[in-house]
Amino acid sequence: MDPTYTGDMLRHLEKQDELLMDSYRSMSHELHKLQVEEEMLMRKFYDLMAAQGRTKKKQDEINVLDESEPPQSKALVTDMTRFRLVYGRRKGKRSN
Repeated sequence: MDPTYTGDMLRHLEKQDELLMDSYRSMSHELHKLQVEEEMLMRKFYDLMAAQGRTKKKQDEINVLDESEPPQSKALVTDMTRFRLVYGRRKGKRSN
């Protein structure tokens, strides 16, 4: 490289370094903002899902109280129905 242009080259490289560092800081700041926003949205989503789950749970409790059967027998019937469905599907797959 020609020694007469080394000063110009050094200034050019320093300016590029400064521009790249500014870009890096800007992108890092934007990434941080997006990560914070994602975390806030995920918390709101979790709160929403938890609220819907509690609402559904309360509705199930109301339905159980309205029926004449005790809740334990209803759970047993539900579990037996699931067992029959799963076992029936598996049995059907074996015979095919």
